[in-house]
Amino acid sequence: APLREINLDKQFDIVVLVKGGGLTGQAEAIQLGVARLLCKMNPENRSMLKPFGFLTRDARIKERKKYGLRKARKAPQYSKR
Repeated sequence: APLREINLDKQFDIVVLVKGGGLTGQAEAIQLGVARLLCKMNPENRSMLKPFGFLTRDARIKERKKYGLRKARKAPQYSKR
């Protein structure tokens, strides 16, 4: 998608090997990597890619497990008596 926005999709042939994460996460990682490469090649591309959100990393990470809970937020079943 970043290549399409700058009209360079006919100029490059990209082959990528990705490990870990899910399908969507891998696709977004590739998209971010390609966008960052285009910015390194030509700094003027940054202003064209920024409005589409191609240079924004997804900052969501796994929340840590807390003591007294089964998972990050899942508490053991409450018993009234």
